Formats: sequence, C-alpha cells, structure tokens
Amino acid sequence: MKPRTRARALALQVLYEVDVAKHVPGEVFQARLEETPLTDELAEFARQIIFGILPIAHELDQLIAKYAPEWPLDQIAAIDRNILRMSLWEFAVSHETPIKVAINEAVELAKQYGSDSAPRFVNGVLGSLAEHLHEIKQIIQHY
Repeated sequence: MKPRTRARALALQVLYEVDVAKHVPGEVFQARLEETPLTDELAEFARQIIFGILPIAHELDQLIAKYAPEWPLDQIAAIDRNILRMSLWEFAVSHETPIKVAINEAVELAKQYGSDSAPRFVNGVLGSLAEHLHEIKQIIQHY
C-alpha cells in the first residue's frame, strides 16, 4: 500500500469508529497511530483529513444526498459513507488532491474495506459529485 493510501486508510478507520461508536476523535486517532505508525508527514495528512471532515460531516452528507439522490444517505453503509466524505473533502474542500486521484484512492479503499459492490458504488457516487464540482465548490465556500 502506498504511503498516502496508508494514511487515508488510517483516517478512514478513525472516521468510521467516530461515526459508528461515537468515540473521541483524538483518542481514536492516537490509538490508530500506535497500531499503524506513520511518518510525521503522513500522520499530519491523516490528521488533516479527520479533523477537516468532522466539523463539516453533516454538510458533506447533504452534498452527497443532493448530488447523488438515487443513493439515500441513510441506506449507505457507514464505511462507504466515510469513504465518500473523505474523497469529497479531498477534492472539493482541501483542494490538495486532484479529483481523479481522490476518486481512485476512494475506490481502492472501497475495495479494501467495503463490500463487493462498494467500489462501483463509490465510483458512481463520486462521479456524480464530480459532475457538479463547480456548484459544490460554490456551496462549500460558505462553510
């Protein structure tokens, strides 16, 4: 697994646990770092993802629901929901990851952590979001 992919996987694990079990994000992050040590740079990358998403998770969910309405948010598996949040945050909020890279990384995480149908699902939802990127960026400016 590529280094940044490992950092994303760690971030995904933290986001999933916080989402499902409502554990304290900082504590979960530290515990995951102890299990999966990362360089300082990669740990910071993972931290930016986690703490960039958590304050606006609801808003990211609203964007996913708006631009991918054929997939009701309450029916999306928690792991898939967090993969979608991560990718959307990377290409629409942080602007540090090219959209194709963010989607590809999300599909890879879906292959590793999701169900058999997760990669196609994640790719489809993110493709729909990518088509509306200009509108999404305008909405995100207000966060």
